[in-house]
Amino acid sequence: MSSPSILIIEDNPLNVELATDLLEAGGFRIHATRTAEDGIRMARELLPDLVLMDISLPGMDGLAATRALKSDPATQHLRIIGLTAHAMKGDAGTAKNAGCDGYLTKPIDTRTFVATVKNFMSAPAKAV
Repeated sequence: MSSPSILIIEDNPLNVELATDLLEAGGFRIHATRTAEDGIRMARELLPDLVLMDISLPGMDGLAATRALKSDPATQHLRIIGLTAHAMKGDAGTAKNAGCDGYLTKPIDTRTFVATVKNFMSAPAKAV
């Protein structure tokens, strides 16, 4: 049985590197891209077990990308976790309304990140 795969859609290379290092050490296969448009294409090709979606991406933002993936019958089953550094009141609700199955704030907590991701992996994804 192969390791679960995660697609990271994040424009900050340091955030990608940190998340990749932690998740690979936790036994996951990682794919990453820096734009929503590439992320949507990769999600359709790879059908990963989980998508970590930066909310604040250049061009198309992560909320629009999440809505696109959740409205596509081929990808609506994907678990999508929103990632943001803008943790203001109401942001989690905005992410969930866009179709995110969960929400994490940055900077990520390196001590709990892998366990949190594993918890998201075991929860059912919501179809929009």
